[in-house]
Amino acid sequence: MVRLSEAEWKVMNALWEEAPQTIMQLTRCFQETTGWTKHTVMTFLKRMEDKGAVYYESGARAKLYYPKIERREAALQETEEFLERVFDGRMGLMLNTMVEQKALSGKEIAELYEILKRAEEAQQDADGGRTGSGKAVEGYDS
Repeated sequence: MVRLSEAEWKVMNALWEEAPQTIMQLTRCFQETTGWTKHTVMTFLKRMEDKGAVYYESGARAKLYYPKIERREAALQETEEFLERVFDGRMGLMLNTMVEQKALSGKEIAELYEILKRAEEAQQDADGGRTGSGKAVEGYDS
């Protein structure tokens, strides 16, 4: 399990978008938006290497850094930790909070319906065709 700080997420996102990258390429990438210096980026990369999030190969003139973990794996872990920490692991409670705060757009609600529909179909396939309750989210009728 690799826990990433907010700054490390920025570095990982840059590497997921394009890898490999050198320290200088990453420094140029972040200099304007964050003000990070070469030494700051080096510190992050060393810490992330120690955590098992990145690795490097020696290039002709500089180390080439690559992500060692997949974006999907890191996002899933972060999501599960957030859900557990903030909503006691209850997805329904999180969604209910979002609905009550009117934090979901019509497009996001439609996306959720599609995600839940696919999840329900996958669950039915796994259960051998038995139908579920028909409820998409605990406490909400579809």
